[in-house]
Amino acid sequence: MMDQQADVRFQRSLTLPNDVQTVPQLAEFVDEVCETIGIDMGLAMKMNLAIEEAVVNVMNYAYPAGEKGDVNIEAKAGEDYISFTITDSGAPFDPTAKGDVDTTLGVEERGIGGLGIHLIRQLMDSIDYQRDNGQNVLTLTKKL
Repeated sequence: MMDQQADVRFQRSLTLPNDVQTVPQLAEFVDEVCETIGIDMGLAMKMNLAIEEAVVNVMNYAYPAGEKGDVNIEAKAGEDYISFTITDSGAPFDPTAKGDVDTTLGVEERGIGGLGIHLIRQLMDSIDYQRDNGQNVLTLTKKL
Protein backbone atom coordinates (compact mmCIF):
# COMPACT_ATOMS: atom_id res chain seq x y z
CA MET A 1 0.00 0.00 0.00
CA MET A 2 1.51 3.32 -1.00
CA ASP A 3 1.76 6.03 1.62
CA GLN A 4 -1.36 7.95 0.82
CA GLN A 5 -1.16 10.22 3.84
CA ALA A 6 1.67 12.14 2.21
CA ASP A 7 -0.28 13.67 -0.63
CA VAL A 8 -3.80 14.14 0.66
CA ARG A 9 -5.06 17.24 -1.07
CA PHE A 10 -8.66 16.88 -0.14
CA GLN A 11 -10.48 15.38 2.79
CA ARG A 12 -14.14 15.41 3.74
CA SER A 13 -16.33 13.15 5.81
CA LEU A 14 -19.94 12.34 6.42
CA THR A 15 -21.60 10.37 9.21
CA LEU A 16 -24.95 8.72 8.62
CA PRO A 17 -27.19 6.63 10.85
CA ASN A 18 -27.70 3.01 9.80
CA ASP A 19 -30.88 3.94 7.98
CA VAL A 20 -31.14 3.34 4.23
CA GLN A 21 -33.43 6.37 3.99
CA THR A 22 -30.25 8.45 4.29
CA VAL A 23 -28.67 6.96 1.15
CA PRO A 24 -29.58 10.04 -0.95
CA GLN A 25 -27.36 12.09 1.38
CA LEU A 26 -24.55 9.66 0.68
CA ALA A 27 -25.01 10.03 -3.08
CA GLU A 28 -24.97 13.80 -2.69
CA PHE A 29 -21.77 13.60 -0.65
CA VAL A 30 -20.00 11.38 -3.22
CA ASP A 31 -21.16 13.61 -6.10
CA GLU A 32 -19.92 16.69 -4.28
CA VAL A 33 -16.53 15.10 -3.60
CA CYS A 34 -16.16 13.98 -7.22
CA GLU A 35 -17.19 17.38 -8.51
CA THR A 36 -14.79 19.19 -6.19
CA ILE A 37 -11.79 17.19 -7.37
CA GLY A 38 -12.90 17.18 -11.00
CA ILE A 39 -13.92 13.57 -11.59
CA ASP A 40 -16.10 13.07 -14.64
CA MET A 41 -19.75 12.05 -14.34
CA GLY A 42 -19.24 8.51 -15.64
CA LEU A 43 -16.63 7.67 -13.05
CA ALA A 44 -18.56 9.53 -10.35
CA MET A 45 -21.59 7.34 -11.07
CA LYS A 46 -19.52 4.18 -10.79
CA MET A 47 -17.99 5.29 -7.53
CA ASN A 48 -21.40 6.21 -6.20
CA LEU A 49 -22.60 2.72 -7.00
CA ALA A 50 -19.65 1.04 -5.29
CA ILE A 51 -19.82 3.22 -2.19
CA GLU A 52 -23.58 2.94 -1.89
CA GLU A 53 -23.28 -0.84 -2.14
CA ALA A 54 -20.70 -0.91 0.67
CA VAL A 55 -22.56 1.54 2.90
CA VAL A 56 -25.95 -0.12 2.45
CA ASN A 57 -24.31 -3.41 3.43
CA VAL A 58 -23.13 -1.80 6.64
CA MET A 59 -26.54 -0.21 7.25
CA ASN A 60 -28.28 -3.54 6.78
CA TYR A 61 -25.92 -5.93 8.52
CA ALA A 62 -23.41 -4.27 10.85
CA TYR A 63 -25.71 -3.70 13.78
CA PRO A 64 -28.28 -6.00 15.39
CA ALA A 65 -31.81 -5.45 14.04
CA GLY A 66 -33.40 -2.38 15.56
CA GLU A 67 -30.14 -1.10 17.02
CA LYS A 68 -29.06 2.38 16.00
CA GLY A 69 -25.50 2.79 14.84
CA ASP A 70 -23.45 5.15 12.73
CA VAL A 71 -21.62 4.72 9.48
CA ASN A 72 -18.81 7.15 8.81
CA ILE A 73 -17.64 7.81 5.28
CA GLU A 74 -14.40 9.67 4.75
CA ALA A 75 -13.25 10.77 1.33
CA LYS A 76 -9.60 11.50 0.64
CA ALA A 77 -8.01 12.46 -2.60
CA GLY A 78 -4.41 12.87 -3.65
CA GLU A 79 -2.57 13.52 -6.86
CA ASP A 80 -3.61 10.29 -8.55
CA TYR A 81 -6.18 8.54 -6.38
CA ILE A 82 -9.40 8.97 -4.46
CA SER A 83 -10.36 6.78 -1.56
CA PHE A 84 -13.48 6.37 0.50
CA THR A 85 -13.12 4.85 3.95
CA ILE A 86 -16.27 3.45 5.49
CA THR A 87 -16.14 2.87 9.24
CA ASP A 88 -18.70 1.38 11.60
CA SER A 89 -18.74 -0.02 15.13
CA GLY A 90 -20.86 -3.02 14.22
CA ALA A 91 -20.18 -6.72 14.23
CA PRO A 92 -16.84 -7.71 12.65
CA PHE A 93 -17.39 -8.31 8.97
CA ASP A 94 -14.76 -8.53 6.28
CA PRO A 95 -16.49 -8.28 2.91
CA THR A 96 -13.21 -8.98 1.14
CA ALA A 97 -13.05 -12.44 2.73
CA LYS A 98 -15.98 -13.59 0.61
CA GLY A 99 -15.00 -15.42 -2.52
CA ASP A 100 -15.78 -13.89 -5.87
CA VAL A 101 -19.26 -14.50 -7.17
CA ASP A 102 -19.40 -17.08 -9.93
CA THR A 103 -21.06 -14.91 -12.53
CA THR A 104 -21.12 -17.81 -14.97
CA LEU A 105 -23.90 -19.36 -12.90
CA GLY A 106 -27.50 -18.40 -13.53
CA VAL A 107 -29.08 -16.07 -10.99
CA GLU A 108 -30.96 -19.00 -9.42
CA GLU A 109 -27.82 -21.06 -8.71
CA ARG A 110 -25.92 -18.18 -7.22
CA GLY A 111 -25.95 -17.71 -3.48
CA ILE A 112 -27.79 -14.77 -1.99
CA GLY A 113 -25.67 -11.65 -1.73
CA GLY A 114 -22.03 -11.45 -2.67
CA LEU A 115 -22.83 -9.47 -5.76
CA GLY A 116 -22.20 -6.27 -3.84
CA ILE A 117 -18.56 -7.00 -3.18
CA HIS A 118 -18.17 -8.37 -6.71
CA LEU A 119 -19.54 -5.10 -8.06
CA ILE A 120 -17.27 -3.07 -5.80
CA ARG A 121 -14.25 -5.06 -7.00
CA GLN A 122 -15.21 -4.32 -10.60
CA LEU A 123 -15.65 -0.61 -9.97
CA MET A 124 -12.74 0.21 -7.68
CA ASP A 125 -9.01 -0.52 -7.95
CA SER A 126 -8.46 -1.73 -4.42
CA ILE A 127 -10.50 -2.76 -1.41
CA ASP A 128 -8.86 -2.95 1.97
CA TYR A 129 -10.51 -4.20 5.16
CA GLN A 130 -9.21 -3.84 8.69
CA ARG A 131 -10.69 -4.41 12.12
CA ASP A 132 -9.36 -1.55 14.20
CA ASN A 133 -10.29 -0.62 17.78
CA GLY A 134 -13.55 -2.54 17.58
CA GLN A 135 -14.45 -0.98 14.27
CA ASN A 136 -14.81 -2.23 10.72
CA VAL A 137 -12.71 -0.08 8.42
CA LEU A 138 -13.27 -0.61 4.71
CA THR A 139 -11.29 1.49 2.26
CA LEU A 140 -12.21 1.66 -1.42
CA THR A 141 -9.60 3.27 -3.64
CA LYS A 142 -9.73 4.33 -7.27
CA LYS A 143 -6.67 5.41 -9.23
CA LEU A 144 -7.25 8.58 -11.22
